[in-house]
Amino acid sequence: MDRDEITLLSSWLQGRVQLRTDGDEPTISFDQPTAEDFKAQGFGDEAIARTLGASWWKEMVIDIVETPEFAEPEDSPEQILAYARDVVLEYIRKRLFT
Repeated sequence: MDRDEITLLSSWLQGRVQLRTDGDEPTISFDQPTAEDFKAQGFGDEAIARTLGASWWKEMVIDIVETPEFAEPEDSPEQILAYARDVVLEYIRKRLFT
């Protein structure tokens, strides 16, 4: 995977992180892509193997969803969403931009 493909992948995954405000507290959901979703977006087998097939993938998903637990009480829902999307960016930077 080249740098441009990794950047595109990161942006696409960040877009799958959503804010939910149907309860008292904001929650974060992550629409986990399947291998077919990756292919539909034009990503190849290498991208699938280096993400869905990686040992860190499940940890990243948990960290995304648990983001509100680590936010400050005064953080707005939009800030919490930004933090959750940053989780994706940090995992991708550490795991794929090496």
